[in-house]
Amino acid sequence: MKRHSFLICGAAGWCMEILWTGLHAFGKKDYCMIGQSSLWMFPIYGMAACIGPLSRCLKNCPVFVRGSIYMAGIFAAELGSGSILRYFHVCPWDYSKSPVNYQGLIRLDYAPVWFAVGLFFEKILSDNS
Repeated sequence: MKRHSFLICGAAGWCMEILWTGLHAFGKKDYCMIGQSSLWMFPIYGMAACIGPLSRCLKNCPVFVRGSIYMAGIFAAELGSGSILRYFHVCPWDYSKSPVNYQGLIRLDYAPVWFAVGLFFEKILSDNS
């Protein structure tokens, strides 16, 4: 894994999260559409650089298989990093109000989002290798 891959994934993740939260605000009729993130999220998104080497191993697998593997990895990273951050009382997200959450740290209804995000990271990492 190259250092620039970590930086690219961290920056891309931040941008996606800010866009996502801004659009979510619009859905709540907050037309200022203020997107937000946390500094903690940069290294968490940066870990998506692991998708680069993994994608080379999975290059002959169908898109559904690759996306599903990335999705599972993202859920695992979200649960693991969220557990650590929660232990130190600095976790920037809390999904406990969602009906399909696990320990308030992951939302199972985000599965399609993480599927697509994993494939997006695969694409940007293959373009920058």
